[in-house]
Amino acid sequence: MKVINMGPDPSLAYRPNLEKNETKAKEEYRNYESGSLIDRIFNTYKLMHTNQTLDFVNKKHSEWTSCNHTQKGMMETIMSLDQLVDESDPDADFPNSFHAFQTAEGIRQANPDKDWFQLVGLIHDVGKIMALWDEPQWAVVGDTFPVGCKCQNSIVYRDSTFLDNPDEKNPKYNTEYGIYEPNCGLNNVLMSWGHDEYLYQVLKFNKCSIPEEGLYMIRYHSFYPWHSHGDYMHLCDDKDLRMLPWVQEFNKFDLYTKTTELPDVDKLKPYYQTLIDKYCPGILKW
Repeated sequence: MKVINMGPDPSLAYRPNLEKNETKAKEEYRNYESGSLIDRIFNTYKLMHTNQTLDFVNKKHSEWTSCNHTQKGMMETIMSLDQLVDESDPDADFPNSFHAFQTAEGIRQANPDKDWFQLVGLIHDVGKIMALWDEPQWAVVGDTFPVGCKCQNSIVYRDSTFLDNPDEKNPKYNTEYGIYEPNCGLNNVLMSWGHDEYLYQVLKFNKCSIPEEGLYMIRYHSFYPWHSHGDYMHLCDDKDLRMLPWVQEFNKFDLYTKTTELPDVDKLKPYYQTLIDKYCPGILKW
């Protein structure tokens, strides 16, 4: 089995005393300054922030949004994430499929009546499958940000990782609005390419019936400068502002369910397969 991981031995994740991690306090999450994974994380963001340009993002839209790479069901795709460890994540050094079920179960416990919300928790990172199809992780994982306009200070490693990005020096792209109009709406803004946008495009292409709130969660859950720091509001329209609380609610489960207590996936799969059958059934085009 090929594990896409250049950091510490991922089998450490199966040991309950990983980095003496019992229950982390909320302020301990998203630590980008120290820890055993910090070099790997910084290098991933350095490559991302150097190479994610407007031209690059347009190229990736052309390459991926036709959904002509393969055909497979959603559960099979989720389980293939056993082969992936996210190189940008300071809070999880174990295969991404476990995080999928951790998030879903956290949402299920708090929202037993919202089955679509639970499903979003399960599938939100499935777009990371691109990393198993030879897309570099810096074009798959990590926080997202708009391209074609000025990068805001809340972006991770903003001051040290964009120095070689050519868009930073382009006067068409380095102003507050860049190529966009005020309050144009995030739907009209090109985000750095990654798993959020890819999965959103796959779900739309396959006409999956997840509610709009869930699609926003999927499309923008990695857009931390927006949902956690309040940046880029000048690009948002009324719909974005209505949807923002849903994305923020999802973020609590996406972030704070990451622990080394790994779920019994085989026990949980039958329940979540019923949700898949309801909202995104059958064989999907990817």
